Amino acid sequence: MSNPSSHPSSHPSGHASGQPSGHASGAPQGPPCNIGPRIAIRGNITGEEDLVIEGRVEGSIALSGHLGISQAAVIEADLEVDSVDIHGQLDGDIIAVTTITLHEGCRVAGNLRAPRIAITDGAQFKGTVEMDVPLPASVTRQQRR
Repeated sequence: MSNPSSHPSSHPSGHASGQPSGHASGAPQGPPCNIGPRIAIRGNITGEEDLVIEGRVEGSIALSGHLGISQAAVIEADLEVDSVDIHGQLDGDIIAVTTITLHEGCRVAGNLRAPRIAITDGAQFKGTVEMDVPLPASVTRQQRR
């Protein structure tokens, strides 16, 4: 697991590490779980804590926490998360309870659904954006836990 203090935050201030900027529920969180740059996962990832992906994931990701996708990450998955910061490459649809942020240099192909979506200058995006939409019960149920 990487040391979170050695990575800058992925706060919209422009740092591009993919490190989560915090958990939206306000619940105390330890360091995020980390999927390293030399790890590849094929399947479904589910969880209730923050996650940073630096490697490759194919399948689906459902988290009640924050997801950080680093610059080196390659994701081929549909996401259902609380919030997500994307710095790398993602091919799949994203549903977020709070926020989706596409950072400079990222490449995203898929549909975005969240109440709040930010696409920064230099981000590459192909798909549709849907805001202020009712979220699936599975996503809102995860957030209430």
